[in-house]
Amino acid sequence: MAENQQAAAGSDNQNQPQFALQRIYVKDLSFESPNSPLVFQEQWKPQVNLDLNTSHNKLSDNQYEVVLSLTVTAKIGEKTAYLVEIQQAGVFLVHGIEGPQLGQMLGAYCPTILFPYAREAIDGIVGKGSFPALMLAPVNFDAIYAQALKRKQEEGGDEASKEEQQTH
Repeated sequence: MAENQQAAAGSDNQNQPQFALQRIYVKDLSFESPNSPLVFQEQWKPQVNLDLNTSHNKLSDNQYEVVLSLTVTAKIGEKTAYLVEIQQAGVFLVHGIEGPQLGQMLGAYCPTILFPYAREAIDGIVGKGSFPALMLAPVNFDAIYAQALKRKQEEGGDEASKEEQQTH
């Protein structure tokens, strides 16, 4: 009887939704400081702009690559002090999650996991460029995903998830 209970419990575990982070990596990283060293003589009160995008692609039945792309531009007046572009990526195992929940997972939850790694990489490269530390504020990917979904529904799209989601 105990064997039957264990077998039943084992089959229940196979049907349970599963999520696991398998790998986090930098897919692409670029740093430019086109106006150095003259920009170092300017008073440091930059205008910092952050653009971000997320995308994902299916690697296998249960594996997805999610890519968080960030572009940070710091300007002093019209001069670009620096420009950083990073594609922070991860491979995620997602099993037993489908439809809108899968879209939410890939479009909001996974980017939330990737963001601190991208933020750390950006801060490190900015420091190596001899600029003051840059700690990007946390991003609410759930709200961004919800806005993108609402915008898509208003445009007449009925598909809940999108292979490429762009937000600014």
